Amino acid sequence: MSAFRPGDIRLLVDGAPKTLRLTLGALARIEEELCGGDLSALETRLAKPSVSDLVVLLAALLEGGGEAMSATTVAAVEEKT
Repeated sequence: MSAFRPGDIRLLVDGAPKTLRLTLGALARIEEELCGGDLSALETRLAKPSVSDLVVLLAALLEGGGEAMSATTVAAVEEKT
């Protein structure tokens, strides 16, 4: 896990703390996966995000925080109570 920085968010994933971080790489991944590289379409797409959009966002932010997880892996994480 990378060092915690201002703007980072901690999230428990499968009981382990993970860091969400918006980096240029994470933004590029979000742009590519949600809008095919069209940054101007991102605002429109995220105005009413779907569950799959949110999974892509989480996967990209986790990657920005140093945790390589695919959207498929993120979607498969089960809620633990």
